[in-house]
Amino acid sequence: MGLGDKISNKAKEVTGEAKEKLGEATDNERLQAEGLKDQAVAKAKQAGEHVKDAAKDLTNK
Repeated sequence: MGLGDKISNKAKEVTGEAKEKLGEATDNERLQAEGLKDQAVAKAKQAGEHVKDAAKDLTNK
């Protein structure tokens, strides 16, 4: 996984956490849900990148 991808995915995850917390604090269910979705998308992308890295490592051995 490239460093840029890692930074981008982590930023999306942190932004999602912030949205979720803000939604909780303001009783805004839409914002909470959006934050949870952002976190899930970021984590899924991170997992996909880890799979690509593992496959790349296997082919290089």
